[in-house]
Amino acid sequence: MFEPLPRLLLGLLTGFLFGFFLQKGRVSDRRVIVSQFLLRDFTVMKVMMTAILVGGIGVYGMHAAGWVQLAVKPAHLLAIIVGGLIFGPAMVLLGYCPGTAVAAAGEGKRDAWWGLLGMTLGAAVYSEFDVACTRTLRAPVDLGAATLPQVTGVPAAIWFAGLALFAWLFFRWLDRRAAA
Repeated sequence: MFEPLPRLLLGLLTGFLFGFFLQKGRVSDRRVIVSQFLLRDFTVMKVMMTAILVGGIGVYGMHAAGWVQLAVKPAHLLAIIVGGLIFGPAMVLLGYCPGTAVAAAGEGKRDAWWGLLGMTLGAAVYSEFDVACTRTLRAPVDLGAATLPQVTGVPAAIWFAGLALFAWLFFRWLDRRAAA
């Protein structure tokens, strides 16, 4: 669909916009992320749920238009659990996830650079042990490459409508709770 240079420019533009919206949503502030884990500030959850909805609707819309193909990765439960046990505490300790760390580094926050260094080193170490990790963590519980619409037979549009309704109700509940 796109030639290499326009595709790179599109990636640069969308990356810039993503970082801009992370910064405007205040999720490039480590205190906001840590407050999410302490259940004091739900800004991160609101931004991420909104991003999931917009991104998911966009991807499925582009797929329906024939612009992109869906490439769903298999769900390896043990690998997901181990990854979460590493990622979650690291995110709390650093105060950033990969995307917000890049946005914070772009803002000039020096602590984010340490996180980016750690993520780069972690990715390098993982790549050295990828084959062993694949055999150990992926094999025991492999759910295969399936989406909720495929598993349930319920169209993606219904899933997104339900998620949007849930998000709207949940956000209203959080706002009322914060105001009380």
